[in-house]
Amino acid sequence: MYSRCGSSGSIQNIHRTPSSSNHNSEDEDDSGDNKASALSFKERRREAHTQAEQKRRDAIKKGYDSLQELVPTCQQTDASGYKPSKAAVLQKSIDYIQYLLQQRRRQEEERNALRKDVVALRIMQANYEQIVKAQHSVPGHNEQRLSDQDKFQVFQGIMDKLFESFESVPTNNFAEFSAGVFNWLEEYCKPQSLRTLVHGVLREQNYTP
Repeated sequence: MYSRCGSSGSIQNIHRTPSSSNHNSEDEDDSGDNKASALSFKERRREAHTQAEQKRRDAIKKGYDSLQELVPTCQQTDASGYKPSKAAVLQKSIDYIQYLLQQRRRQEEERNALRKDVVALRIMQANYEQIVKAQHSVPGHNEQRLSDQDKFQVFQGIMDKLFESFESVPTNNFAEFSAGVFNWLEEYCKPQSLRTLVHGVLREQNYTP
């Protein structure tokens, strides 16, 4: 009896052993799949990071290449024949932008000065026309016929006198120049001043005003 129970217990143990081994193999498979999944996720993250970093570097390189094409001083190579470094490209770009800003300011000052000259010439023209009308409206005024050459000489004499007086306008800076132009207009381009100037030129050229 004892031997049969022992043999039956061993038989039961024999029948239970394959079931436990199957559970162990399944656990090992699940653990392997989890490790593979975690490794695959890390690889995808690493690959995405590498691609993003490469795009960033490509964008920076493209930006530097564009600067080298746009900035004239960046197109020059040094004595060794190598292209300028990134730091040199940035510094030369800054210098070039500052140069362009200075050029723009200078052009704006010149444009403002030209506008003031145009205003001054228009004022002179209007005053001259008033003088001419006043001369023609004088009772008993005998108009003296002048040739085109005589008219040109008279006009040239008037302009020479005006430009001589304009030399007194200061040109050290834009502010002084602007103030000097207005002062010159008030002093030399008033109708009375222009009338006196025209009469003097006519007398110099032997014409009776």
